[in-house]
Amino acid sequence: MAGLTRLSDDLAFASAIIDRVDQTTRQRFQAADLRVESKPDLTPVTDADRAAEAIIRDMLTHSRSRDAIYGEEEGGTRTHAPRRWIIDPIDGTKNFVRGVPVWATLLALEEDGEITLGIVSAPALGRRWWAAKGMGAFTGRSWANAKQIHVSDVSRVADASISYSSLNGWATRGQLRAFLRLVQGCWRSRAYGDFWSYMLLAEGAVDIAAEPELEVYDMAALVPIVEEAGGRFTSLHGEAGPWGGCALATNRHLHEQAQAILDSVRDDIDVAPENHDV
Repeated sequence: MAGLTRLSDDLAFASAIIDRVDQTTRQRFQAADLRVESKPDLTPVTDADRAAEAIIRDMLTHSRSRDAIYGEEEGGTRTHAPRRWIIDPIDGTKNFVRGVPVWATLLALEEDGEITLGIVSAPALGRRWWAAKGMGAFTGRSWANAKQIHVSDVSRVADASISYSSLNGWATRGQLRAFLRLVQGCWRSRAYGDFWSYMLLAEGAVDIAAEPELEVYDMAALVPIVEEAGGRFTSLHGEAGPWGGCALATNRHLHEQAQAILDSVRDDIDVAPENHDV
């Protein structure tokens, strides 16, 4: 009971942080003076990304001073810690830059190597999702109109809807043929992309979501939401949680089927999965 009370307090605090961040990111979305730069890995970063992470860090440092922090833009504690907050200030920065409203702030709490809390806020869509271990997964514009969410009951790949982001990383992994085999075996496929694939899965609108190349901050907040909604979240090679550098999320019924198809054939170029222990 004490653990649930603590998590409930952390979730309320995380929601208050995200309320502040949403005000900033909404104001900067489609702003004429938005500043965009390229990071060393050639991915874009905006003044909104940096401002959002700064707000989160400031509030965490003030109210959770003993907790470690790891964020996309400013780094931090890269190894597991007793309590560590993991930040993606804007997941979907390329969408943000182009004026596509599918982007979100992701905030997660890791405790002793397990993600116990996650919150995903997409203010341009007017949506928010959250979950804490043992407390269920919810969506809504606010706590007041929260609705509990659950994954689907689809049990055959042939009846499943799959969502993904792009094809490029699958070729790099040597699994493009396998991924296309999975997609073609499904009833329906759409590239909703980024966080949204996994939130739709948690709501039961999508049954499988997969991506070949991800960082821990891309996935951490998604894990408890998918799992508390009844789904399963692993790497493509079966490692539970957001630690494997890639993702396969399903409604649980389809997980072994999807993984078997992804393992069924390899491309000519075979790239071994990296170890992303952060």
